[in-house]
Amino acid sequence: MTTVFHVILVFLHVAPANTASKRYTPLINAWVYPFFEQNWRLFAPDPESVNRKILARTAHTGPGGSVQVSSWFDLTAIDSSAVRHQAFPSHTAQNMLRRAWAGYVDSHGGDDKARTERALMMQKYLRNIAADRATARHRGTFDFIQLRVVTLPIAAPGPAAGNRPPTPVENRLLPWWKVTRHGK
Repeated sequence: MTTVFHVILVFLHVAPANTASKRYTPLINAWVYPFFEQNWRLFAPDPESVNRKILARTAHTGPGGSVQVSSWFDLTAIDSSAVRHQAFPSHTAQNMLRRAWAGYVDSHGGDDKARTERALMMQKYLRNIAADRATARHRGTFDFIQLRVVTLPIAAPGPAAGNRPPTPVENRLLPWWKVTRHGK
């Protein structure tokens, strides 16, 4: 019975919009996400039309209540260096941060407020990736993390591109997120 239920819900998820899928959207989404999500990127990749630079900074509350804020550091550069000069780069090194950001944007929109369980899950996922990378970089403790995402257009190939650096399309500053210390 569970198998039949699963097949029906996944079918309604991937099928074109119809009366049944519209009526039962909350049930279908609750069943499908995050474990049975369907996409075809393996067979028909959706190439990026922009370059995103995801930056992070951390804050630590000192003993006297003073707040120490780090300078911005580039999380995207960490991914790029993990892939560069690798004959067989890890899929996670290439896509984890990018997919976490895409999931965050898809679930939050432009106001950075989590209104669903999925949105809250994507926020925690993005925060945890950033916090793990910040911990590895700083070798210290911090209480908060903040992300800034700078979106740049991909320059046209050839002489049409010129020598000008691209103007950012978007410079999005996310709110400070509380980070629980995990012994690092």
